[in-house]
Amino acid sequence: MKGPLFYSKILLFGEYGIIKDSKGLSIPYNFYKGALIIPEQQTLQTQQSNKHLKDFCAYLEKLDQDQESLTRFKLGQLREDLAQGMYFDSSIPQGYGVGSSGALVAAVYDRYSIDKITILENLTREKLLALKASFAQMESFFHGKSSGLDPLNSYLSLPILINSQEHIEPAGIPSQTNTGGAVFLLDSGMTGETAPMVQLFMEKMKHEGFRSMLKNEFVTYTDRCVEDFLKGDVGSLFGNIKRLSKVVLDHFQPMIPKQFHELWQRGLETNAYYLKLCGSGGGGYMLGFTQDLEQAKAVLGDHKLEVVYQF
Repeated sequence: MKGPLFYSKILLFGEYGIIKDSKGLSIPYNFYKGALIIPEQQTLQTQQSNKHLKDFCAYLEKLDQDQESLTRFKLGQLREDLAQGMYFDSSIPQGYGVGSSGALVAAVYDRYSIDKITILENLTREKLLALKASFAQMESFFHGKSSGLDPLNSYLSLPILINSQEHIEPAGIPSQTNTGGAVFLLDSGMTGETAPMVQLFMEKMKHEGFRSMLKNEFVTYTDRCVEDFLKGDVGSLFGNIKRLSKVVLDHFQPMIPKQFHELWQRGLETNAYYLKLCGSGGGGYMLGFTQDLEQAKAVLGDHKLEVVYQF
């Protein structure tokens, strides 16, 4: 048995802001992927993944008994496949902000949901919200709280525009060009955990000054970045990304690994690139934007860049 592939995702804009109804834009990233497989031979890796899936299955069994469950599962089939050693064969790095748990959730929903909404249907806003809500419930096993967006992106394999928590839609993004600019991933060399970062954010939200900054600066610049990106207005986009990058450096420092504070500042000073969080931060990848990829590579020196989109 080998299941269909589910891809990683990148939230270009909207981390933390979408909790407070900013816009967001999420795109599939096909470089990393995963699939449910029953292996011919067991290895330490397949056994660890299988155990992880069994824990997830136990969570889904509890969820299935709950009247508030939004999805019913073929639990007998799932248990049977797990008994045969099924695992999630994935190249998606965990704790890197590119949706490793989202792809797993999408794969399990695709195979074991009883009344699944398929990607071949006419995806009305109601169906998209129903999918997102089901995925949020499932993925909360991994993070304590989930928006459901990562699995939704992986399941649909389409760019998704988040206008607000109750208004999401597939998005058409401008075709890639090759005029020298790029969006890239920068590896921090360490994993990050979503739950503690979100907890930290919620603690910060108790302070009036932080809430005011979030509404008047962070959300404002995030919304402008989404609008500029979708319109293909690169000049305006980079002005707003620079503002957003500075706000994040000033107010989200605990989410940025310490050794990258100086690198973040250097981008703002040289205008060679601008950095922002990729997901919840604390480690994993950071997202970089540059109008001149060769210049960014020169300033970033030994750091390895993974290009995800070209302007």
